[in-house]
Amino acid sequence: MTRKRPSRLHHIAGIGVDRMGAIADISGKDFLRLENLDVDIPPDPEAVERTRKAAAHDDDNSYLPFIGQAHLRDVAARHVSDLSGVPYSGERNCVISAGGLSGILNALLATIEVGDEVIVTDPTYAGLINRVRLAGGVPKFVPFAFTPGGEWRLDRDALRAAIGPKVTAMLLMSPSMPSGGYLDAGDWDLVASLCVANDLLLILDTAMERLVYDNRPLIHPAGLPGMAARTITIGSSAKELRMIGWRVGWTVAPEAFMPDLIAVSLANVVVPVGIAQDAAAIALERSRTTLAPYVAELQARRDTVLEELKDLPAGVPGGGWSLLLRVSDFDIDGETMSQRLLEEGVCATAMRGWGERHGAQYIRFVYANEPVPRLKLLGERVRRALRL
Repeated sequence: MTRKRPSRLHHIAGIGVDRMGAIADISGKDFLRLENLDVDIPPDPEAVERTRKAAAHDDDNSYLPFIGQAHLRDVAARHVSDLSGVPYSGERNCVISAGGLSGILNALLATIEVGDEVIVTDPTYAGLINRVRLAGGVPKFVPFAFTPGGEWRLDRDALRAAIGPKVTAMLLMSPSMPSGGYLDAGDWDLVASLCVANDLLLILDTAMERLVYDNRPLIHPAGLPGMAARTITIGSSAKELRMIGWRVGWTVAPEAFMPDLIAVSLANVVVPVGIAQDAAAIALERSRTTLAPYVAELQARRDTVLEELKDLPAGVPGGGWSLLLRVSDFDIDGETMSQRLLEEGVCATAMRGWGERHGAQYIRFVYANEPVPRLKLLGERVRRALRL
């Protein structure tokens, strides 16, 4: 049977992680697993135990409530309120989704018209770019950039210049994936002023919001002047709570957006995973005190990778799980580097499709799934792959 491919898929990019992971799994070789977005640090044991109990609990084996269990909605709303200073209610301002990315797509479908332009950073996770396109939007890229050995910086002039008549929203993440780029107070002040002056929506991906290094402050832009009414916050249990397989996310938004967000949620996944929700609520509540050692471990891993890549053109992440090495400085692209690294026992993902100007020239190293002693094997292997 021949069938025309739907036009909405013409610009959908693969993320590469699944292909690289399959190669490593099939080979049986002891690769340094730096290709994926898993984490080897287990979730909160109380959340795991609550999940076990939920599997045998009839109320958790249910379609209801369609918009998410009340406890998790209350906890998620309070969590966002605590970070932003904006008063939110679980009953009036929160809907639960089957993971953070499902919540992102729901927010886009509920707010973006076909042809609307949505500002994203360059580079940005291909999964976010794909969801803008699936919703009928057009990604408009604003560069992050770095000098070798330096941090990623938002190009503020480019952000100002990106504003145009078709732009209706920004979809931002800090720390950003895959770069670990961090938006500082001046960046967020500019974002807020542009959103308010141009009546733009901010869709905020907070999957890694608290995974920040070097004592950087956590800035939640919903609390900035004029932003409470125009910010939709999407959270996730995957990165901060290390509950990847639970597939739980939450959307916290002004009450005016909730009917459409709920309508799209019901038309899409219908209901999030019942046996996972209360466990996520417990982990989120407990993370106020349990998160710090986890962040410290991630920072130690980042520092180890940076030391291993010393004097190579790597951007310094301000947070998150991963960093990028610019291999175009050595006259190769990320795909070539990925293949060379496989020969050296390193599984890492190329970045084609993860940006407009920034993408193909990078290889990404995710350091969340390998401990410090193993990460100390990276530098020699990278230099061999670069033919240094």
